[in-house]
Amino acid sequence: MFTPTHLHAMIIHFPIALLVVGFLSEIIAFITKKEFYKNVSVFLLLLGALGAIAAYLSGDFAGEGIEGGPLEVPIEMHEEAAVVTLWLSIVSALYSVSLYFLKYTRVWTKWVGILLFAALIASVARTGYLGGQLVYKHGAGVEIGLPDFNAPANEDE
Repeated sequence: MFTPTHLHAMIIHFPIALLVVGFLSEIIAFITKKEFYKNVSVFLLLLGALGAIAAYLSGDFAGEGIEGGPLEVPIEMHEEAAVVTLWLSIVSALYSVSLYFLKYTRVWTKWVGILLFAALIASVARTGYLGGQLVYKHGAGVEIGLPDFNAPANEDE
């Protein structure tokens, strides 16, 4: 059965990959001074930020209705981390895209962009860790498929 939890799990991995590869490209661009890597970095950051918006919305939808119980605190922690990640991705993308289209290339602006991107990656890692804890420690969204013990045994097997 297709649920909001499944949708969130399918969406979330794309922005994570886009943002991590974008950050690596940003570092390579800074070290090598090659425009290609800077271009890749800007576009991956933009796509990753758009994906982060989709991931946040799908996660918000998947967490609907869980206001109490043993998952309340872990879900709140994950959601708070996701909000920070969402805003850092939006701010980083707007900053980077603005500099890219304005062709403003001062050294201090590059450092600010790298620091923003690094903070974003740290936030992605924390949010992902808390999401992993929800699934692997608390079993959020996990459906256990037990055999039907009341069904007659199949003698052919």
